Amino acid sequence: MAKRLWVERGADGVWEGHSDDGAMIRFGRGEGLFTPGDLVQLALAGCAGMSSQFAVERALGEGKGAKVVVNARYSDDDDAFLSFDEQVNLDGSDAHLSDEDADKLVERVTRHIDKSCTVKHTYERETPVRMSVNVRR
Repeated sequence: MAKRLWVERGADGVWEGHSDDGAMIRFGRGEGLFTPGDLVQLALAGCAGMSSQFAVERALGEGKGAKVVVNARYSDDDDAFLSFDEQVNLDGSDAHLSDEDADKLVERVTRHIDKSCTVKHTYERETPVRMSVNVRR
């Protein structure tokens, strides 16, 4: 079962995302805050990083990880992201990889992300959103 998530506006006007297990993130508009659109991109980058972690550590050593950069193409007319450009960057300089080993690592990381990244799978398909608005009286 998926954990329950919700957002509420805090007393200071900043939005807070919560989960039943106690996680919390602050977001909104303004300096030092991620916007919801930023969080969409971070979700994609974070999913790729976490999905690739096993393959990266196996090839480059424990504690190593990817730096994942996501850029989005946005349409003002549609108020929607049209596409994402994701770069998974690995620093293999300490591992002294051969060209063949580097190519194998690229294949393994790609395979892990393609298999395990729920966010990527979701963004690649049309995902309906059902919304209801409730007013407590």
